[in-house]
Amino acid sequence: MPELPEVETVVRGLREALVGRTILAAEFPKPAGRMTNIDADLLAARVQGQRVRSLSRRAKYIVAALDRDTLLIHLRMTGRLYIREPQQSDPADAYLRVRFALNDGHELRFSDARKFGRVLLTDAPDSILPALGPEPLEPEFTLEAFAARLAGRKGVLKSLLLNQAFIAGVGNIYADEALNMARLHPLRTADSLSSAEIKRLYHAIQQALETGITMQGASINWYRKPDGTKGEQQQHLRVYHDPRQEKDKRCPECGTPIQTMTVGQRGTHFCPKCQKVRRTAAKAHAKG
Repeated sequence: MPELPEVETVVRGLREALVGRTILAAEFPKPAGRMTNIDADLLAARVQGQRVRSLSRRAKYIVAALDRDTLLIHLRMTGRLYIREPQQSDPADAYLRVRFALNDGHELRFSDARKFGRVLLTDAPDSILPALGPEPLEPEFTLEAFAARLAGRKGVLKSLLLNQAFIAGVGNIYADEALNMARLHPLRTADSLSSAEIKRLYHAIQQALETGITMQGASINWYRKPDGTKGEQQQHLRVYHDPRQEKDKRCPECGTPIQTMTVGQRGTHFCPKCQKVRRTAAKAHAKG
């Protein structure tokens, strides 16, 4: 699933082409099903004539502020957003779910092979967005704020980083990368961290995400930039990998083979030498 760096890359890639444009029409080539939060015909009628005032990101959501409503798009596993001319075809069109005609003669298209993505229209976005934690790259997300959020928590770090109510936008890839940078085992618990370890993790989260944005996201599976090209972060990942494509991944620090395990039903990648687990954490995982 695209995470903060991938979604941010999509937003930056679309902002110039979308902001200031007016939506002339919305067309759903196939039944919308559960993709929309309101009836597809009603959504199409409401967006017609509305101008895109701004384009931003909240967690893993793309947020288009319109004249009267807000259009929220979640790519989920296989969603793609791209702009093309009406007569211009694209390989992603095979999974086209909705197209928005724009007043400059282009179309904003959303394709989704697995059909898990969402296209939501609302005049009160806070009422339909899930509970979301702070944005980890915003100035308000200070080391002190991060430490305060950790205080009193006992969960394992990997699961905590994936919790969108704890911190927004971090997913499986960048959680593994940050934990490796911080030299912390995924099964370490929040209440076991020293002040120095909290500081390492804080900076590692930001570094992992900023690097992902610089590299314009990780195209390991379906993710593509709006122009259809791949991001480059998959070439620079420290521990996360697809074992079907990379069978001998080694730690960039010590050369030890990367190991995998399941934490919270998610495949997890770590270096057993640089990220040592405490015995109590290992026992707790074995019992679970």
